[in-house]
Amino acid sequence: MSERVKSTEKSAAGDVPQPGSSQPGQDGAEQKSAPKDTLKAAKAGAALPSLGFLGMLRWAWTQLTSMRTALFLLLLLAVAAVPGSLFPQRPANPSVVTQYIKDHPDYGKLLDSLQLYDVYSSAWFSAIYILLFISLIGCVVPRAIAHYKAMRSQPPRTPKRLSRLPEYGTLVVPADAGIPASDAIEDAAALLKKRGYRVEVRHDDGARPSLGAERGFLKEVGNLVFHTSLIGVLVSVAIGGLFGYSGQRILVEGDTFVNTLVGYDQFNPGTNFQSSQLQPYSIQLDKFQATFDRESQGKFGQPIDFTADVTTRENPGAPAKKEVLKVNDPVTLGGTSIYLTGNGYAPVVTVRDGNGNIAMQGPVVAKLQGDNYYSSVVIKVPDAKPDQLGFAGFFLPTAFVTEEGISFSGDPELINPQLSLNSYYGDLGLNKGAPQNVFELDVKDLKELNSRNLEAGGITLAPGNTYTLPEGKGSITFDGVKKYVGVDIHHNPGQLSALIFALLAVAGLIVSLYVNRRRVWVRTGTHEDGRTMVEYGLLARGEDHRLAGEAAALRGLLSRRWNLSDDTPETAPSNSSPAGSPEPKKDQ
Repeated sequence: MSERVKSTEKSAAGDVPQPGSSQPGQDGAEQKSAPKDTLKAAKAGAALPSLGFLGMLRWAWTQLTSMRTALFLLLLLAVAAVPGSLFPQRPANPSVVTQYIKDHPDYGKLLDSLQLYDVYSSAWFSAIYILLFISLIGCVVPRAIAHYKAMRSQPPRTPKRLSRLPEYGTLVVPADAGIPASDAIEDAAALLKKRGYRVEVRHDDGARPSLGAERGFLKEVGNLVFHTSLIGVLVSVAIGGLFGYSGQRILVEGDTFVNTLVGYDQFNPGTNFQSSQLQPYSIQLDKFQATFDRESQGKFGQPIDFTADVTTRENPGAPAKKEVLKVNDPVTLGGTSIYLTGNGYAPVVTVRDGNGNIAMQGPVVAKLQGDNYYSSVVIKVPDAKPDQLGFAGFFLPTAFVTEEGISFSGDPELINPQLSLNSYYGDLGLNKGAPQNVFELDVKDLKELNSRNLEAGGITLAPGNTYTLPEGKGSITFDGVKKYVGVDIHHNPGQLSALIFALLAVAGLIVSLYVNRRRVWVRTGTHEDGRTMVEYGLLARGEDHRLAGEAAALRGLLSRRWNLSDDTPETAPSNSSPAGSPEPKKDQ
């Protein structure tokens, strides 16, 4: 207490009249209020000590490493991830982000300044992630140290009054059984050890030996494993985000993909990805087979199975290996998993320009648009002379025409393939440096050659047919049809460890929920008539609805060990000694 408080108390005390004295104008009520005034003056003069810089750091660390803070940060991390699914992300598709900003000029740039297009690598998301990581470590490490010390320490001392414990009972061993108090306590210790308790027998009480037993340390171990596994999951996810990558590639039958950056149609690298991580393996699509339902009326023609026969090589000098790629059955190669995600048809065409030269030849991937593999087709021929050529239309595996002249696909199999196109010429805009979608043709700067609205009409081709373009612009030939597949390629170095830690977290949580930590104490003593008096008590660390059952099981084991019948009288010893009461009485 400060000098100010002391002086205030002194002055206040000096104003209080002494017993037997009287002062004019002062009654008993004023005398009673004097101590209250003294207390108020003392509180008013009290001052809290300053924490200082180190004290503030300790307080901040205590708050950060509390379990409440860790749970709050975990919830905050989940909320912070929501914008990543609401707005396009630059690492996944930068062109979409650019277009999004152009379409929303009022708030598009504001969202970009808030890093909402780079959520998972933003400063605020990383801050939450790191704080959660530190909070969990600061929470788990001290608890692990404390639990290690608790496991190495002896059970707590035997309480003087076992009758105050939640579960309490007594047993009486007859004098003619020949079981003294020291032997009885050893028997109890042996039984508790068989039940998994850590037991310490205490003979230093003389005529009243006792024991302390404890079990259920796995409960805290499970809790620690759960929280440690959460840290492991966070680390594994961070490793996957930093050093992993994913990409997509479309493979036409006969094509080969080599695991290099230029080999991907789309590539999403991790934050710390290096091109040296790519192992130069190769995979070639030999044949693709789709199986369709031909029995069910309601689902006739629906695909039921996809099989891709591929040839793989771990590196350029490795021997070729035949493998089968199926849906949900990826091929593992070079530390990556290759998944089959899509398929379709690729019409093979040959385009000759106005000079009669082959300007483009090969398969063109048709994008699925409707039922029975109705697909859109876009063909861009930038090498055509004297004008660049473009084609847009659709491909039908099994073509049918309605009475109104509308074509549609009646079956997904290649029964009557047909290629229907409109043709254009002019500048395709491929030399301007702006990215274009290969499945779309921008016709605003092109002139139309063929369409249903022109005199020349549209282009309709069957395999082997050739169509000559108007105005001497060239020709197009439908050579045949190949199949293609779309594959997703994923490399996540933290995927396996994340799975292991997740399983450990579930196991630790189950252990922490179903294992109970309990303590048992047993005290024995010898009555004046030679009977051995036994009392026991059980206490749970936390809620344990099975504690009564454990007490009943312990009583049954002790009774069978000493051959006590169910009608053997019990004795309720006094709080100081198991043999303190000569008259037996039943438990309350």
